[in-house]
Amino acid sequence: MSEKEESPKKKSRREFLQDVGIVGVGSILAGSAIFAGINYDKKKKLGDRIKVLTAENELLEIDKNDATKVGKFKSQDLTFLQKQGREGIPGKRWVMVIDLSKCRNARKCMNACQGAHHLRPEQHHINVLKMQESKNTPPYYMPKPCQHCDNPPCVAVCPVDATFKRPDGIVLIDNERCIGCRFCIAACPYSARVFNWTEPLLNEDDKDKTYNVELNVPQRKGTVSKCLFSADRLRDGKLPYCVSACPNGVYYFGDENEDAVTNGTTKETVRLKKLLEENAGYRLMPELGTQPRVYYLPAKGKSYPFQDADKPEAEEHI
Repeated sequence: MSEKEESPKKKSRREFLQDVGIVGVGSILAGSAIFAGINYDKKKKLGDRIKVLTAENELLEIDKNDATKVGKFKSQDLTFLQKQGREGIPGKRWVMVIDLSKCRNARKCMNACQGAHHLRPEQHHINVLKMQESKNTPPYYMPKPCQHCDNPPCVAVCPVDATFKRPDGIVLIDNERCIGCRFCIAACPYSARVFNWTEPLLNEDDKDKTYNVELNVPQRKGTVSKCLFSADRLRDGKLPYCVSACPNGVYYFGDENEDAVTNGTTKETVRLKKLLEENAGYRLMPELGTQPRVYYLPAKGKSYPFQDADKPEAEEHI
């Protein structure tokens, strides 16, 4: 074999450039095809949008293709819910008015509250009492929730800041901090708190849920629970569970700063001050200096005759 045949054939500069050019054009065309395919794929799914709530409470809308599922981050959710729950709703001062002349112990308010907060049948955030001032006066029914005092003794005695007063007037309990000492129960003059002596009613169903201090769900054994003024509903611009469930127009609820309350049955909005002044509104045990945010209208001019057989299970306080 000759020396000329053994050595590989050398390409001229022109041939080399031609080869490189072909390869380059091929690469560009292939890349363009891939890019076009990606673009086409994205355009095809561009309408598939999702909304995402950030830790800063900002609602964002993004393309689903750009989102990556990385888990539930329960601790991060809990931190956000705890912060939101303690800050309350800016600019609001929530207040409730209960018209005793309209209550006939339907107990729909109690049922709605128990269902929302996953309470056992014997547990009440709100209770309906059978009241009678004297033997010479007719009895009447009185719903009694937490009074959400502006000077709450329950908050003052809690050693771990589990029960707290929000700027918007609501008193809440954080069962992530509650140690079950029950000092708050002893301090409350309105007997408005309950203790979870046993496992919660929906313990298994709620075990994977992130705790929401504004709903107090999941409930937890060994902690205290009470009326929350339905803080979770207020954040959505809705009336409390008990107010919406009452069929007889007993409850008014609203913002003291706006001097307006809305009746849960008729949906009529009235001036708070006018309602209290014209109907001799009062608060329970004002001499204690607790300054409740729940007002009562006396059981005068009742719209129905009192019937002992209406609901005999109402507790008697005579």
